[in-house]
Amino acid sequence: MRRILIKVKPKIIRLDKYLVKILERISRSEIQKLIKNRQITVNKKPAEASYNLRKDDFLEITLPPPKRIQPEKISLRIIYEDSEILVINKSAGMVIYPTSEAQKGTLANAIAAHTNKILPGEKTRPGIVHRLDRGTSGCLVVAKTEGALKFLQEQFKKRSVSKKYLCLVSGKLLPAEGEINLKIERDPFTIKKWRVGPNGKEAKTIYKVKQYFGERYSLLEVEPKTGRTHQIRVHFSSIGHPIVGDKLYGGKPLLERPFLHAASLGFIHPKTGKFVQFEAPLPEELKKFLEKI
Repeated sequence: MRRILIKVKPKIIRLDKYLVKILERISRSEIQKLIKNRQITVNKKPAEASYNLRKDDFLEITLPPPKRIQPEKISLRIIYEDSEILVINKSAGMVIYPTSEAQKGTLANAIAAHTNKILPGEKTRPGIVHRLDRGTSGCLVVAKTEGALKFLQEQFKKRSVSKKYLCLVSGKLLPAEGEINLKIERDPFTIKKWRVGPNGKEAKTIYKVKQYFGERYSLLEVEPKTGRTHQIRVHFSSIGHPIVGDKLYGGKPLLERPFLHAASLGFIHPKTGKFVQFEAPLPEELKKFLEKI
């Protein structure tokens, strides 16, 4: 992310024109698209391309990621691999594909080195079928062929993929089983945050309590039936039970990461046509935290 403090009133005051001059090799139309997508903010708030800059304005610019993936030899925890798919136990802290804030060290960089070939899909997201948040660990499937990519994408689109997560939330969640049906929309005040709101997209999360830790915490098995950004995190925060360690959504800062783990993933194999299911054990840091409480 690039940050600019306007120390003196610029000669060119219109936001998009000013940035064309400041940012090399980025066209005005590309800048306008970044502004529209809220990747450029003024004083921590979204702005219009026509905004007139003033002294002391503070700009934050999220630049587009690189156009090609550079292979990097990064250790991967492989659960399963064949000619069509690669199933990985992603570590918490690893970004799925390059962004303006994480150009290297991503899962896509590691996969490019591991497979040593060009995978199907977008150039900056080769083989990526779905994603997990940076702080979330667990099962993730990668497509190694064009046919596998399309076949798996269709399953995710039809919501026929089985996804189960483990998460620890604050408080004693009642009832012990239930579902959350609340629409999710962008938070207009924080660029990387989402919230429950009437103008959002439909979102459904089913949960079951696996264990209570007195009145303090509840360990849940969660099945998101839709795939909205930050869905599990937003839903439980919205009902007053934020995920432990999820600072963005009000979780207690007792961990360096959210206590959210993609424990299992099941789908129809693109070549055999049979249902396959994979599991990733709970990471050691999360096991140790449960033992302490």
